[in-house]
Amino acid sequence: MCANWRNCSRFCHRPHRVHDREMDATNISWRDRFRQGMPTRRATLKALHWVMVPLLIWFLLVKPKDVTPFGPTAFQIHSILALVFVTLSLLWFADMMRRGLASRPGPKLTGWLRPLHLWMHRVLIWGLFFVAVTGFLLGLTSSIVLKAGGFLPIAPPLGLAQANQIVGTIHIVEFYALGVIAGGHVLFHIWRHYRLKDNALRIMVPKRFHAYL
Repeated sequence: MCANWRNCSRFCHRPHRVHDREMDATNISWRDRFRQGMPTRRATLKALHWVMVPLLIWFLLVKPKDVTPFGPTAFQIHSILALVFVTLSLLWFADMMRRGLASRPGPKLTGWLRPLHLWMHRVLIWGLFFVAVTGFLLGLTSSIVLKAGGFLPIAPPLGLAQANQIVGTIHIVEFYALGVIAGGHVLFHIWRHYRLKDNALRIMVPKRFHAYL
């Protein structure tokens, strides 16, 4: 007879563990059910990572002046992509500040490679945050209202021409520096995967691609 005999037929011969699991499932709160249905933090950050990669490449290669000749619709799409990029950057930064880095150095990383791994990730996420901050400052120092995505005002314009020029230069330099750091990040993980053989690439790519790594 089941361990939960008061709530079950006397003729139930299911294993106690199976029945206990079923009884526990009926007592779970809706909050716990919601949490169980959500993807894990690692899965969420992995998805965010692969959304950010093509966006980063896009903005490294394509400037606003490059899409302007294609008309207002093309510029609008470019602006919306920028809004998505900044939003995801801030979410990633907020997650790191609240819960720390999700990535941990593997056991095959020794010596100075362990702090390098940590600082490379920290610098990358902080860099994304500062790109968002300088984007806000561009809107704040502008002489006109700049709208992210073509509809969301970035900041009230103060008309500070000289400051706007300085912030614009910083914004461009830090973004391309971020691209260099991201490139170094990629090379570091490729080196780990093939040199240390610690499956660094398999950790980040979807399972369907594991056969090729």
